Amino acid sequence: MSASRQTTLPGGGTRRPSAASRWKFFRRLVDFRQMDFELALHQMLNLCISPQRVYRSFVYHKNTKNQWARDDPAFLVLLALFLTISSIGCALVFGLSFGSLLELVLWVIFVDCIGVGLIISTALWAFANRFLKAPAMSQYVEQSVELGYAFDVHCNAFFPLLLILHVLQIICIKAIAQPWFFSALLADSFWLVALVYYIYITFLGYSALPFLHRTEVFLYPIVGVVVLYLVAVFSSWNVSMSVFRYYGLHHNYPAIQP
Repeated sequence: MSASRQTTLPGGGTRRPSAASRWKFFRRLVDFRQMDFELALHQMLNLCISPQRVYRSFVYHKNTKNQWARDDPAFLVLLALFLTISSIGCALVFGLSFGSLLELVLWVIFVDCIGVGLIISTALWAFANRFLKAPAMSQYVEQSVELGYAFDVHCNAFFPLLLILHVLQIICIKAIAQPWFFSALLADSFWLVALVYYIYITFLGYSALPFLHRTEVFLYPIVGVVVLYLVAVFSSWNVSMSVFRYYGLHHNYPAIQP
C-alpha cells in the first residue's frame, strides 16, 4: 500500500493531501453553503474567553483529517466581515466619504489582516520549523509546522485585537482624542492589551503542536511591548492618535487634527 494518499481533482489531476486541502479550502470560499459559520463563531467567542479550547479543536482536526490547518474558510470570511463592519463604524465616527470607506475596508482586510498576517505567519513558520522542532523519535513520522496553520494562528490572534482596537477603542474615541495624559494612558493601554493578547494567542497556537519545544520564546516579545508602552506613557505619546493620522482619519474629527 502507498504511504501517501492522493486526491483526484476535476480534470483528472491528482493532489497530495496538503494540496487537496488547499483546493477544498478555495472551493469552499466561493460556496457559503459549505462553510461552518456556527463553528467559526464559536471559536471567535472562545478566543475571547478561553483561547485554549480553540486549539484543542485543532488537535481534534489533526486527528480526524490529518492536518493542522483549517480546511474551512468560514473563520476568515467572518473576520473580513467584522473588519468591514468595524470600518463602517470608523467611517461614521470620522465622517468618511464612501470612497474613503471603501479604501479603508480594502486596506484593513488585504493589507493589515492578510498581507501583514502572511508576513508574520511565514516568518514564524520558518522560525518554528528551523529552530523549535523537537528531535523526532525513530518510531514516529517527522512533522513540520504547516504554513496554513501558521496563518490560522495569526487569524485567531487577530480577532481579539480587532475587537480591542477597531471596536472598543472607537467607542472610547471621545476620551482618547483629547490632549490629556489620561487620554494617552487609555489609548496606549488599549494597544498594550491588544498586542499582548495577540502574542499570547500566537504562543498558544504553537505550543499546541506536540512536535515543537521551547515555544515559550513566542512570549518574549511581550517584554518589548511593555517597554514601548512605558516609554509611550511617560512621554505622553498617544499611539492611537498617531495611527489615526497615519490612516487619514483625523480630517473630519477636530480633536485629532494636528
